[in-house]
Amino acid sequence: MQKVIFAWSGGKDSSYALWQTLQDPNFEVVALMTTYNIDLQRVSMHGTHIDLTRKQAQSIGLPLIEMTVSESTNTHYEEQMRKVLEEYKGKHNIAGVVFGDIFLEDLRTYRENNLAQVDLKGFFPLWKKDTHELSKAFIAAGFKTRICCVSDAYLNEAHVGQDYDHNFLSSLPAEVDPCGENGEFHSFCYDGPIFSEPIQIENGEKVYKELEAKYITEESLVRGFYYVEISDKSKVVLSLILSKTK
Repeated sequence: MQKVIFAWSGGKDSSYALWQTLQDPNFEVVALMTTYNIDLQRVSMHGTHIDLTRKQAQSIGLPLIEMTVSESTNTHYEEQMRKVLEEYKGKHNIAGVVFGDIFLEDLRTYRENNLAQVDLKGFFPLWKKDTHELSKAFIAAGFKTRICCVSDAYLNEAHVGQDYDHNFLSSLPAEVDPCGENGEFHSFCYDGPIFSEPIQIENGEKVYKELEAKYITEESLVRGFYYVEISDKSKVVLSLILSKTK
């Protein structure tokens, strides 16, 4: 049995890939690893608060490695990743890292090249699986996920904040991958077979954030992203109770 770290984004592909890995007798998942912006306290790309990720890890029952970044450069990210992996390789004798990627070849190559620098392997349980079948299997398995971010190149404000279900899938334009593998959307998983109890969440304000000018080219279709503020409902309820007792 090989000990591994799981690269955890908190979304649907991560959740389904983790479920598959936990059922695989060849692997022992020793920890989840997530990356978030230390200044914003937000998970990279998804925009969800790190406290929600901590709630996920608690319900899953695995330690959470929190890798913080403050600069949006690959070099900084790679340096932080290397430090974390070297530490866990020494402490737990891990063989590698599991990812939820499905078909982006350049991303897989990038991950594997980084891992090779610390003599670790990458594992991809969802690799090359049909995304239409995956989307159906994910829902059928009982996972529940909220769409937390969408790209304006493919979707609009109405899509963000919805649950990832058959209604959502049927609303997607034909050119959008049903798993959002091209970055069309991101999600937050709040219930399913990997959790001991659901994460109680509610939607807050929707916001639109434009890309910085340096990231926009003439060929680029993406101009910005719609986000929804997903809150921990249990904290909101507790806050209301405490305010009434004062």
